[in-house]
Amino acid sequence: MSKLGNLGARLHRGEVGYDFVGNRKIWYGVSILITITAIVGLAVLGLNRGIEFQGGAVFNTPKTNVSVSQAQEYAEEASGHDAIVQKLGSGDDAKLRIQVAGIDTAQADKVSAELAEKLGVAEKDVTGELVGPSWGEQIATKAWQGLGIFLVLVVIYLAIAFEWRMALAAFVALIHDITITVGIYALVGFEVTPGTVIGLLTILGYSLYDTVVVFDSLKEQTKDITKQTRWTYSDVANRSINSTLVRSINTTVVALLPVAGLLFIGGGFLGAGMLNDISLSLFVGLAAGAYSSIFIATPLVADLKEREPQMKALRKRVLAKRAQSATQGESQDAPVDDEQFVDEPEDAAPAVVGPRNQPASRGRGRGRPSGKRR
Repeated sequence: MSKLGNLGARLHRGEVGYDFVGNRKIWYGVSILITITAIVGLAVLGLNRGIEFQGGAVFNTPKTNVSVSQAQEYAEEASGHDAIVQKLGSGDDAKLRIQVAGIDTAQADKVSAELAEKLGVAEKDVTGELVGPSWGEQIATKAWQGLGIFLVLVVIYLAIAFEWRMALAAFVALIHDITITVGIYALVGFEVTPGTVIGLLTILGYSLYDTVVVFDSLKEQTKDITKQTRWTYSDVANRSINSTLVRSINTTVVALLPVAGLLFIGGGFLGAGMLNDISLSLFVGLAAGAYSSIFIATPLVADLKEREPQMKALRKRVLAKRAQSATQGESQDAPVDDEQFVDEPEDAAPAVVGPRNQPASRGRGRGRPSGKRR
């Protein structure tokens, strides 16, 4: 078995683990700091909206030996606005795609004529396409509507399948992921296009998947938890995170590798800038989703559950029993099992309840009695 597989098995059995729930305040602080940074960047710098959202024109030129930087300078001089130039094809005689935002039809004709003159091509060979801002506004409106419907359906589903506390924690984690992703776009200055919106909606599914995996494990392990006196809800929640930790890491890494290829190789080395708008949202969102599932969602559920009277009473009993065991030199460090807790009779004295799959005592049950036959 590989080292990672061996670690995953040990985490699942509870032999090793990190106290995510116990150190939750540290990770809450980290998340708050990152979120504030993202919000400040969004408020100060704003989003670099693509031509689809603010209107403008797109010009396609024939083959030319003019460099991308030189063509960008020509376009900005002719229009008075920022321009984005992309090379279509390879070699010195590649076509160019020039985007200029915030110009109307009259300005587009003027820019087209000046570009043709400076690039040394015929004016009729420079084709232009106008994009109205109303189309971008419709896309943005539909995106917000889709996001709102998605969040409402997610909360309803999780409240039915699990409980409202888990639904609330998942909702907070999703908002956390969206805020960080949008803030990164503002800080980095990447262009926001319809591809960005698609990527943003896509990452919510990945983030929710990791969260539901942990919640499902937590739901199974906390069934009848009040009928034992060994573990608090936070203890079992922490075990749920650790038992699914390697699975979450593997899922995230496998998803991030192709996205990283798009972002760093396709968008960076190969110069395919159109890939950046969707790949950055996927990369940041997947990483933030894995982080929030482990460090935000489940610890937040534990915080909410520990406020319940029965969980407070359980914690009090567990801590009292641990204190009693400590004075008697007994150990309370046995791992939590994935099976349901064994019921305790109400009239019986509190006892340490072990996992269900522990072997039964050899002297009990229906086995053959000891001694010689007569």
